[in-house]
Amino acid sequence: MPNPVATFDTTMGEIKCEIYLDKMPITASNFIDLANTGFYNGLHFHRVIPDFMDQFGCPHSKDPKSSRAGTGGPPDGTYKNLVTGATEKRSGGGNIKDEFAAKISNEPGTLSMANTGSPNSGGSQFFMNTVHNDFLDWFSPGESKHPVFGKVVDQASFDVMVAISKTPTRDDCPVTPVTMKSVTVA
Repeated sequence: MPNPVATFDTTMGEIKCEIYLDKMPITASNFIDLANTGFYNGLHFHRVIPDFMDQFGCPHSKDPKSSRAGTGGPPDGTYKNLVTGATEKRSGGGNIKDEFAAKISNEPGTLSMANTGSPNSGGSQFFMNTVHNDFLDWFSPGESKHPVFGKVVDQASFDVMVAISKTPTRDDCPVTPVTMKSVTVA
């Protein structure tokens, strides 16, 4: 069975990404559950940095000018691991356990789980990498551990990621809000 594809419908265009359910079932199942429940719809990119990444997925970013954007996660609860059928937990502010399963580098066009820098602190926020950010790899030296759970399926999707990263910002937040109209997974 092929991996699912997520369609991110933004105010700057559409981004399609394969979600690595086969290689990263805990992280991918968490993302798919959040997408399917509409968690991401109406949120804004709260941090974009050219030649680095676009950050997205904080519930506080529903208000594009919120000073709390970047600090939130999903509600605590459970979701189904779509590969094993096991029940996975979100706890301590919607955090999931780190999944260091597949050694996939933070290459251009990949999606990786954002976190606070502490273990098991990812939840709903993720990076859309616009360059090769190998220092974020969970298997690289250093503190940053950001597991990759998806990648763009075409150049047009990557071009939208890059365009978002280059929007004018104030304190890394887009001056003109970039809205996620919807995220669907098929």
